[in-house]
Amino acid sequence: MKLVMFDIDGTLLDSQNFIVEAQRRAFAAHNQPAPSRERALSVVGLSLREAFVELTDGQGPVETLAASYKAAYSELRAHATPDEDRIYPGIDALLRRLAARPDCKLGIATGKSRVGVTKLFARQNWGELFATVQTADDAISKPATEMFERGLRETGIDVKDACMVGDTTFDITMGHRAGAYCIGVCWGYHCHDKLKVAGANVLVHSVDELETRLDEFFRQSVNP
Repeated sequence: MKLVMFDIDGTLLDSQNFIVEAQRRAFAAHNQPAPSRERALSVVGLSLREAFVELTDGQGPVETLAASYKAAYSELRAHATPDEDRIYPGIDALLRRLAARPDCKLGIATGKSRVGVTKLFARQNWGELFATVQTADDAISKPATEMFERGLRETGIDVKDACMVGDTTFDITMGHRAGAYCIGVCWGYHCHDKLKVAGANVLVHSVDELETRLDEFFRQSVNP
């Protein structure tokens, strides 16, 4: 049995416009300049509090900024059109094929809140697909290994049979430190070169390529 843990934002869900705009609104509410788009996306993958610590260099009103961000993000999601609120093409079908495999369990490791994940699962009808879901409410923020290790414990799977799939260095560093096989996806928010440096075993540029690499992972008895 194998465990495949997925990040959400930038890996399964194309949420960058919501993230950037919600950050802009949060900083505006506190009369502070918003970070650049590149800077805003650089913290995707961290828990919300850790993201705002990073964005303010530890000098801003982190808790109130985070609260303002959550309110802005929820408002944007509530009024999103189908084109704005989208899963990357091919991801839904891939997840369903993986979940149907008798030798596979799926998991989530995300900086999102439990409420945010629950809403996403309801929209996408994903509730039955995942054997373990780790959020920023449950564990220390990536790149700490706690989320991944909790997923291993909940599924009873050894780390040599586990894989992390993500788009940021936080995802890959977490998986690599935990001892898992790591696949970096190149349609997300962090530089491809940095994913390799963080410990990605392979990089993929399409969902089809991701499925091919996962098939190879399933055929492995131990990680390289």
